[in-house]
Amino acid sequence: MQLLNVLILWPTRVAEQIPWLGVLVARIIVGYTFMLSGWGKLQSLPNVIEFFTSLGIPAAHILAPTVAGWEFVGGLFLLIGLFTRIMAGGLAVIMLVAIASAKWMEITDLYDLLSNPEATYLAVFTWLAVSGAGVLSLDHLLLRRMK
Repeated sequence: MQLLNVLILWPTRVAEQIPWLGVLVARIIVGYTFMLSGWGKLQSLPNVIEFFTSLGIPAAHILAPTVAGWEFVGGLFLLIGLFTRIMAGGLAVIMLVAIASAKWMEITDLYDLLSNPEATYLAVFTWLAVSGAGVLSLDHLLLRRMK
């Protein structure tokens, strides 16, 4: 029983004191990463369009700036916790498309699929889309003002 207390109950009690921390750390890390990634793509759109075209992505001239813009704005909004569920949901879709279009030929087994950084991002974005931004966010502030 002491082992269960140390391994389950004590960490649960600690986590209950800081429920906002996990989502905040996730938002800051993936938000910053994708804000920079999107900014980089926006700065070199011709190269991104060419890359999308090489992958066989249709309408690359439309999708490349759309993806770049969503990554930049979505990342920025995740950083501040604004429209988190929508931004994270969109970024999760982008990760699905990235896996299907850019990574699929490299995947031979479950390990290859799940060890891809895109799969990790997909998991984090899905979690954020479902759980929301947490209490340290503009989403939370706006919801409180609406009530």
